[in-house]
Amino acid sequence: MEREIHAPLLQEEIADLRAGDTVLLSGTIYTGRDAAHKRLCDRVRAGEALPFDVRNQVIYYAGPCPAKPGDAIGSCGPTTSYRMDAYAPMLCDLGLIGMIGKGQRAQSVVEAIQRNGGVYFAATGGAGALIASSVKSARVIAFEDLGTEAIRELKVERMPLIVAIDAHGGNLYEQGPAAYRR
Repeated sequence: MEREIHAPLLQEEIADLRAGDTVLLSGTIYTGRDAAHKRLCDRVRAGEALPFDVRNQVIYYAGPCPAKPGDAIGSCGPTTSYRMDAYAPMLCDLGLIGMIGKGQRAQSVVEAIQRNGGVYFAATGGAGALIASSVKSARVIAFEDLGTEAIRELKVERMPLIVAIDAHGGNLYEQGPAAYRR
């Protein structure tokens, strides 16, 4: 099933998504990789405010290349998600509802997604230029000193994604190989 959805996400909007569904995501999302995630979680532990409200938001695990003149962003492919696994459950428990990356997630992340009614989307690795064409604007909102790993607010239109882990615990990284073995 292919669906068009809009970020920030509503749980009602993603509740019927299932692992393997394709979506076109539009709206506002944020980039963040491991260094930014560590800083976010350190702020939470210190009782400090986050640079953006994570509730109902989507974080894209990407460190975009610099934009060419006239472009909103440079190549913007997903990074391997397991690097954020130590931080994702805390952010999910604070209301983060969507994550975009590539690759399997730790069981603790799968449980946090399910516990909080969230979703993990897979973006196609190696398709950074295609994904960048979905980005209409980008601006750094936090941790500028991290360079490409700074947190950016992106406005995206029809970003192509696959539901890898759904709110019900459906996991494409388990279901796909199991179907192949049959």
